[in-house]
Amino acid sequence: MEKLNETSVREFIFLGITNHPQLQFVLFVTFLMFYLLNITGNLSIVIVVMANHGLHTPMYFFLGNLSFLDFFFATTTVPKMLSGLLFDNKKISFQGCIAQLYFLHFLGSTEGMLLASMSYDRYIAICNPLRYHVLMARVVCLELAFTSWLVGSLYSLLHTILTSMLPFCNMNKVTHFCCDIKPLLKLACADTHINESLLKIVTGSIGLSTFVLIIISYTFIGTHLHRIRSEQGRSKAFSTCTSHLTVVFLFFGTSLSTFLRPSTKDSLEHDRIAAVLFTIITPALNPIIYALRNKDVKMSLRKLFFNPKNLLCF
Repeated sequence: MEKLNETSVREFIFLGITNHPQLQFVLFVTFLMFYLLNITGNLSIVIVVMANHGLHTPMYFFLGNLSFLDFFFATTTVPKMLSGLLFDNKKISFQGCIAQLYFLHFLGSTEGMLLASMSYDRYIAICNPLRYHVLMARVVCLELAFTSWLVGSLYSLLHTILTSMLPFCNMNKVTHFCCDIKPLLKLACADTHINESLLKIVTGSIGLSTFVLIIISYTFIGTHLHRIRSEQGRSKAFSTCTSHLTVVFLFFGTSLSTFLRPSTKDSLEHDRIAAVLFTIITPALNPIIYALRNKDVKMSLRKLFFNPKNLLCF
């Protein structure tokens, strides 16, 4: 009984997505391509937003933050997963697992709150354009971003500390390709009712509140656009929102369904598939979604790749 109070597990073993060698290689190539796309796309957006003074506006400030988060969000899990697929290296130390869990939830929750800040920025830009530069002053943008990072850090720290205090008693095979809360709770040899309840309450509160704020912002935007008589004016105003809306539904559609569903064997299998979407595919698609829908970003990216010396000159 005394051993139950100690964490005897020194490392965890990921069961991964599949054990079939041929399928592992196919998945390795596929996920590597998405990861390289993530690195190229998101770092390019961060560079052009920082370098191009014409993009030093609230919308692009938040976009730069989003790309920064997407890059590190994928980097938290993808390299280790690729190593497991190619070299069958699926072991991770206990400390490494806890660190991965922290950054996974820290970056993920921060991104959700940042998406809410971006929806508020679009609401002000469309519904109150004359006061936009006052309501979205630099200090306001910094406060919104700082609050997102701070709350995300505290949220993740809560779950990380509670999970790290659990005893695991030689049960170390994680039904996932990364260290996440729900698969780890399944391995604990102690009552995890408090952990599961806090996961639902805290994660549900943060996730649903940010999603509701986004819905409210776009409800006001939709009401405002309905009053615009010119179809061209409505289309031009809403075109600045379509990229953000696409990213919102990709992110919240998978993440909320993952963390709010009860921990069962079938749900954990679904969680692995959903995790592939919001940790690998979605972060790689975000820069494409924004670049293809935004003339300023496309122009800046062309400058970056074809004439980088002149990037600061326009």
